[in-house]
Amino acid sequence: MTLTKEAVHKESPDLKEGVLLECRDISISFGGIRAVSDLTFDVRENEVYGIIGPNGAGKTTVFNIITQFYKADSGAVLFREANGNVIDLVSLKTPQVVRKGLVRSFQNIELIRDLSLADNLLVGAHIHFETSVFSQMLRLPAARREERVLREKAMQVLSFLGLTDRADQLAAGQPYGVLKKIELGRALLSDPRLIILDEPAAGLNDTETEDLTGLVHAIKKDYNCSILLIEHDMRFVMDICQRICAMSFGKKLAVGTPEEIRAHPAVQEAYLGEE
Repeated sequence: MTLTKEAVHKESPDLKEGVLLECRDISISFGGIRAVSDLTFDVRENEVYGIIGPNGAGKTTVFNIITQFYKADSGAVLFREANGNVIDLVSLKTPQVVRKGLVRSFQNIELIRDLSLADNLLVGAHIHFETSVFSQMLRLPAARREERVLREKAMQVLSFLGLTDRADQLAAGQPYGVLKKIELGRALLSDPRLIILDEPAAGLNDTETEDLTGLVHAIKKDYNCSILLIEHDMRFVMDICQRICAMSFGKKLAVGTPEEIRAHPAVQEAYLGEE
């Protein structure tokens, strides 16, 4: 059977030029409660994009849907691979999503305290190991060469983060701001096209938050990747994001620049209440 052009277009997911990720009409319910309802937004290539909203708005649920920790009841999550192909992530499992170039950090720091900072970074490179577990256990030449290449890459990331002098120090006892940087560095080691950050500024003081702002801008520039983040620190969000999606009760209130979101009546009502 020969498909018409219209049929082929309908069956093949597509994205507008310059768009890296699009959540298209995604919805999910838990026990009859609608956590996310027909939400649509897109993240462009080399863009810092923020999602804001009051507690319970559904922000983290959206992240879980994108990374396939949760499977949406309906809708699509379209992602452009490095080769230009567009895929629907809903057909994948979480480890497969990471291999496509989409990595995520969590609200709670997930580092191994008894490993050095350099070794914690190498945990993020596990998807790049091609030698077998058997080769790695026996420390065969191929495994040693592979580890040497990845360790050099980890040191480059540590240099980018300004943490070269701490490479061999254990994660235990490090300042909170350093641990946050290592989580970001671990994401960078997996060669991401999109980094998803869940409240990256949470727990940071003003100096650390300012440092993080500069680091995110540097990642966008030097690693040529997009960043999608959830954050409650509105000053941080307004300073760092090019566009913002405001949510409330699982629905989209508005999408726009920081200035447009700040002035939007529905956003003001959701945060401040109706006058």
